[in-house]
Amino acid sequence: MFRTMKRVLALLSLFLPLGAAAQAAEPTRFTVEVRGRGPDLILIPGLASSAAVWRDTAARLEGRYRVHLIQVAGFAGAPVAGNAEGAVVVPLADEIVAYIADRRLDHPAVIGHSMGGFTALLIAARHPGAVGRVMIVDALPFFSVLINPAATAAGIEPQAAAFRDAVLGQSPEAFAAGQERTMMTLAKSPAGRADALAWSLATDRGVMARTTYDVMTGDLRGELAGIDVPVTVVYARDPAMGFFYGVADQLYGANYAALPGVRLRRVDGAFHFVMLDQPEAFAAEVETFLK
Repeated sequence: MFRTMKRVLALLSLFLPLGAAAQAAEPTRFTVEVRGRGPDLILIPGLASSAAVWRDTAARLEGRYRVHLIQVAGFAGAPVAGNAEGAVVVPLADEIVAYIADRRLDHPAVIGHSMGGFTALLIAARHPGAVGRVMIVDALPFFSVLINPAATAAGIEPQAAAFRDAVLGQSPEAFAAGQERTMMTLAKSPAGRADALAWSLATDRGVMARTTYDVMTGDLRGELAGIDVPVTVVYARDPAMGFFYGVADQLYGANYAALPGVRLRRVDGAFHFVMLDQPEAFAAEVETFLK
């Protein structure tokens, strides 16, 4: 009887690792589409964007990489799920780190656009060892310097709260008109602009408003010096940007100066949606980043 029990326990022990993997926690703040085989690469979209913003990038890479396409809950028509209330960005970053651990991904590369870039930077800063390298696409460690170069997280909070509440209070017509005007400044490509606008209009208003508040009040500048993985920052510049065209290099250089070994790469002829406006130039930067 004792020997029989030992055999049973030994057999059970063989299956325990499989059982643990099968019961890995499912994300509540995002869903994931996994494509391809090879080293792991996580792609995080920006505010109110669909994972489809990475369709060209994923198509180019899935033959050589296992691509994890993040769809943030509440963005672009996705169910709100775990993002139904409260903060979005920090819990999203924490859940991506949990996903990496649960799936036993080996120091994946991460590329994030806009809010997704801020999220990737947050992961690198606050979760040492979770990722292997990071590419940030047209994002700053503190977005609110675009509003006021002397801004602080505490100082900008009332303005961020007012903006959040204004987004929530707009009529559907006013919101749609505002998003259409905004997308004219964010995407140069007509097709890209149409996609970005459609994603924005399909995004849950509450998730959008709270995420915007998080990004406006999130300041990672004081944490840059502690990041110990390679970071590439890709940013856009175009004459149609007006004043920003002349200060883009200085702005990105100054705001990332504290990040050891940061690699700054400018893509000309693009607005904020770099991957949609200049797909070939962006693809070349991705290839260099992944080498």
